[in-house]
Amino acid sequence: QVQLVESGGGLVQAGGSLRLSCAASGSIFIFSRPTMGWYRQAPGKQRELVATTNTGGSTNYADSVKGRFTISRDYAKNTVALQMNSLKPEDTAVYYCNVEWYGANYWGQGTQVTVSS
Repeated sequence: QVQLVESGGGLVQAGGSLRLSCAASGSIFIFSRPTMGWYRQAPGKQRELVATTNTGGSTNYADSVKGRFTISRDYAKNTVALQMNSLKPEDTAVYYCNVEWYGANYWGQGTQVTVSS
């Protein structure tokens, strides 16, 4: 019903930047603008919210990334991006694109982000 394709992960030194992109498709996008966002999961830890953007364009960020990460969305193309600046080793994780629609969650395959110190 929903397909999510992520790109943009990789290896970067601390203080560097990366941009993640997610292209979404599916019938739910024909008449709605579901909440889209990014989550991450580090080894041995639970998946956690990074940033989301809702139907009206309001954004929500985890405290740990405020001021460093920016989420953006293109409603026409059904894409969501995450610009990550001033990266820290603790940002190392698999990052997942997410779509939430009437309580159902859809996930991308994940993209690895590794920040070296």
